[in-house]
Amino acid sequence: MSIDATESASGQERYVGELNEGELLARIFPLLPLPDATLLGPGDDAAIITAPDGRTVISMDTLVEDHDFRLLRPNGHRTTGYDVGWNSAAQNLSDINAMGGTATSLVVSLTLPPRTPVAWVEDCARGLAAAIEGLGAIGCGVVGGDLGAGAQLVVTAAVTGTLDGRAPVLRSGARAGHTVAVAGTLGRAAAGLAILEDGRPLTDFGPDGEQFIAAQLRPQPPLAAGPVAALAGASAMLDISDGLLRDAGRIATASGVGLDLDPGALQQYADPLEGAAALLGVDALDWVLAGGEDHGLLATFPPDRPLPPEFTAVGSVKPGRPLVTLASRATALRGWDHFAD
Repeated sequence: MSIDATESASGQERYVGELNEGELLARIFPLLPLPDATLLGPGDDAAIITAPDGRTVISMDTLVEDHDFRLLRPNGHRTTGYDVGWNSAAQNLSDINAMGGTATSLVVSLTLPPRTPVAWVEDCARGLAAAIEGLGAIGCGVVGGDLGAGAQLVVTAAVTGTLDGRAPVLRSGARAGHTVAVAGTLGRAAAGLAILEDGRPLTDFGPDGEQFIAAQLRPQPPLAAGPVAALAGASAMLDISDGLLRDAGRIATASGVGLDLDPGALQQYADPLEGAAALLGVDALDWVLAGGEDHGLLATFPPDRPLPPEFTAVGSVKPGRPLVTLASRATALRGWDHFAD
C-alpha cells in the first residue's frame, strides 16, 4: 500500500481485516467534521439533517482503484489515502456548486480489501476533512456511510446541498446570444495526470510539474463561484469533470443550441502548461480542451448580465444544431468517458 500502516502493540503494521467494523469506525469518525445541518449524526441506521429551504440537492460520485486512481504510478509516485479522500470530497462538492448550491453534508462508503492498512483508511478520512475545510465548504461535514470488504479499493460519496431559496442552474437554459464562460482552472489536472503516467523522474518537470500533480490529486473547485453565478443570472452551468469539449456538448444537447469556443481566449489556460507539454511532446491546448478533473465551472450568461469576476468569457452560444465548435469549426467532443475510455 501507499503509506505506512498503523502499528500493533507488537510493532507490526495493522490491516483492516484485523479489526471489526466497529473498531474501524471508531478510528474514522473522530477524524471527520459534522455538518451544521446535523440533527442526528453517525451511530443509528441513518442520519438526519435539516433542509434549510425545503429542498435538497443531492449527487454521488465513485472512485475505483486502477480506474479512477492508481496507488502506484509508473514513475514510482504513490497516491495516498489523503489524496483519494480529498479528491472524493472535491468532486462531490463541485457537483453541488454546479447547480448554484452549497453543500450541507456527505455520506461516504468505503470498499476495502482486507490487506488495506488501517493507516490508509485514517489518511483517507483526514483528506476528506481537509478538503471540506480547505475548499471552503463552510458548515458541511460527514454524517455517516458504509464499510464493506472487496477485491479493490472503492470510495463512494453522496453529497447533499441547499439552494438557499434560489432556483437551480440547469444545463438546459443556454440561449443563442449568451456568453460562454469558465470559472477555475483548465488543463492543470490533465497535465498532472500525464506527468504521473510518464516514466521519467518528477524532478524533470520542476516546480510547475509539482503544481500540476497537486491539481490532479487534490483539485481546487471554485466553490464560491456557483452561488455567485446563480445570483448573477447564469442561464446554464455544469462542473467540468470530463473535459471542456465533452461537457460543453452536454450543455449544447440539453439546451438545443451550439456552443462556439474561442481558442484565443482559451490560450491563457494553455500558456502555463507549455513547458510540461513540450517535454511530453503534446499540445498544451489539448489538455485545456479535453482534461476535466480541475472541476472548474462552465456556464452561460445572458448578454445583458455582467460576468461575475470569478468567470472568464471563452465563447458564445449560437443558434442551430447542438454542436460544439472551435472558432466556428467542427471538433470532436474529446474528453473522459467511463465506458468508452
